[in-house]
Amino acid sequence: MKALDKYTIVIGLEVHAQLLTKSKIYNSDSAEYGGAPNTHLSAITLAHPGTLPKLNKKVVEYAIKMGIACHSEISRWQIFDRKNYFYPDLPKGYQLTQDRTPICKGGYVTITTQVGDQQIPLNRIHIEEDAGKSIHLENETDTLLDFNRSGVPLIEIVTEPALRSSEEAAALVTEIRKLVRYLEICDGNMEEGSLRCDANVSIMLKGATEYGKKVEIKNMNSIRNVQRAIDHEVERQVNLIENGEQVISETRTYDVTTGYSYGMRTKEELNDYRYFPDPDLSPLIVSEAWLDEIKMSMPALPRELKQKLITTYKLPEYDAQVLTDSKEMAFYFEEVCRHTANFKAASNWIMGPIKSYLNETNQQANQIPISPNVLAQVIALIEAGKLNFAVASQKLFPELVKYPEQTPLQLAQQLNLIQDSNEASILPVVEQVINDFPQKVAEYKKGKTAILTMFMGEVMKRTKGKADPKLTNELLVKKLS
Repeated sequence: MKALDKYTIVIGLEVHAQLLTKSKIYNSDSAEYGGAPNTHLSAITLAHPGTLPKLNKKVVEYAIKMGIACHSEISRWQIFDRKNYFYPDLPKGYQLTQDRTPICKGGYVTITTQVGDQQIPLNRIHIEEDAGKSIHLENETDTLLDFNRSGVPLIEIVTEPALRSSEEAAALVTEIRKLVRYLEICDGNMEEGSLRCDANVSIMLKGATEYGKKVEIKNMNSIRNVQRAIDHEVERQVNLIENGEQVISETRTYDVTTGYSYGMRTKEELNDYRYFPDPDLSPLIVSEAWLDEIKMSMPALPRELKQKLITTYKLPEYDAQVLTDSKEMAFYFEEVCRHTANFKAASNWIMGPIKSYLNETNQQANQIPISPNVLAQVIALIEAGKLNFAVASQKLFPELVKYPEQTPLQLAQQLNLIQDSNEASILPVVEQVINDFPQKVAEYKKGKTAILTMFMGEVMKRTKGKADPKLTNELLVKKLS
């Protein structure tokens, strides 16, 4: 889109993360996802007269952990505010949130894109409660309400308008999802709505100092859709301005099936909500001792682990990035490295056969039946020349998944997979293969050395993959020369 070159894209994100507490933010009702509609309820969730909220301490702890991970300033004194608006799935008629005293101020999240590392500044992270769910069934005039989600604890991570492309926005959501999963404060499942993203998008002429009218796109449920929705909105705004029309500041929803967004309502101003302090909740005071205790409980975070894998285990940056995509995979790798010094082999196994298995079975690395010690034993068998990688990954690995109680050596022996490193048994096969392909031999001698791969494959086929590849290669080169 050529006209886009004239404009600067301005994006700010609001990312909502549902916290993994057992109970809701202000009462003991279950915060678990799912369940029959309206079963995770009490009089407090439904805001019956005379009911009073009581703050869940674990919610505060989780919010502080996210703030520490994002280099934010932790507020030592906070109050909760009522954000007043009427909507059918909001039983109180207001949402309890933090307006003037967010629990975390400022900070940043580091993202990596094609241009390298960037620090995306945050405005705040604050605590609030979720609303219920309105259900609109096809061909039905009534709206159904499920209040199970009402009162489930959220943190909202609000960036400054510092993002300049959909790629940066997608990278930021990816990084936030990784952080909440490492901290174990949110499962990051966008499909179930436990991580949701709203994007504020505007454009302005390059060199301008004043932002254009912003449009908020609500509730995107995947990182890919965040990117698609922003790209669509930018194109829509450019077309409006280029055609002499104005961008209206409004809230829009993105339809993933059509790829188009649709207006929902004109944008509310903050003062429309009539925020005021909630009189039923006492001020929240975070003591230095409690803050220190939370800091001490912080786990290693993805970027720290990535650097450790590069410096301590001498892995390439690509390997370190893949292995730290999930905490479970990173920890599994480090556990394997307690039993082997061949760190690169461990990385290759985890990024290859193990990652494929996890993707196929929709599991995490901590659920794989093959223990880190067993994987280290497989690596040792390959190093000792008793197995080659192809046979180990294609034939031994699937059997180890089925029979994890057996040692790799025992299983390899039962399956007759132990590699043949005896020259006396391999040489006759090599000679027979060379005799069977005189034309290929002639081509090899004329300089087509890539044909060696064909000879290797033929020897492997005839020995059922048991011939030592290194010895086979040496014998072939010697005989062909």
